[in-house]
Amino acid sequence: MSRHSITERHMRAMLDVVDDARHADTDEVPPLILLEGLGRLVPCDLAEFSEVDIPTRRSLGGQAVEYGGHYQEPDEELWYLWKHQHPHCADVERSHGHLEVAQMSDYMGVRDFRNLALFSEYMRPFVNMLVVALPTAPGRLRKYHLSRVSARPFTERDRLTLQLLRPHLIGIYREAARRRHEPVRLTPRELDVLRAVANGLSTEEIAGQFVVSTSTVRKHLENTYRKLGVSSRTAALARVFPEPELP
Repeated sequence: MSRHSITERHMRAMLDVVDDARHADTDEVPPLILLEGLGRLVPCDLAEFSEVDIPTRRSLGGQAVEYGGHYQEPDEELWYLWKHQHPHCADVERSHGHLEVAQMSDYMGVRDFRNLALFSEYMRPFVNMLVVALPTAPGRLRKYHLSRVSARPFTERDRLTLQLLRPHLIGIYREAARRRHEPVRLTPRELDVLRAVANGLSTEEIAGQFVVSTSTVRKHLENTYRKLGVSSRTAALARVFPEPELP
């Protein structure tokens, strides 16, 4: 842990940000007011929250608050194309959210970073980013990230602020997600079939396990999709089991 101290005034400001987010009257996941508060606590040009399913490249959520002006939204396909160039990107992705708060310049100097296509084609004009990763399932990425145009690095107080807030960021996200996803009434057999899907079983394998026909399994899945308002197995699993257990 950093030796940098945080003043009582700054600590009170941190607690106010957490309290405002916990009492926010909104269905946003997470509450946007939390992102706005982080941008006030840690000076930056752009504060963002993002959540993606990496294998499908599908965005599961995104928020942004601009402090330094208006910035053009980047082409996310370029991130997938060039993310391998920076070791911090790889560490955040591999950790499934279990990573200490860090900034990109901890891994690579600004001069070297500016020579990468990741910067010139995707991140420009931001030369540094401070990242708070939140726990999630393998194959998903959920994080807060604060970016700066200036080469001036984030301070140890900035890092410590987000490290101390991280448990609250996790809790607030989960509380907001629970409020949004009200329980859906599935029959015991529909839940059994969906659990089998979550375990990777095919329709034929599920039919064999429950000693029913494949058409019966398909009918259970169709009823489940209808009740959940989704159209695929992946979406149904995300709806009913939004936080799969990590290995």
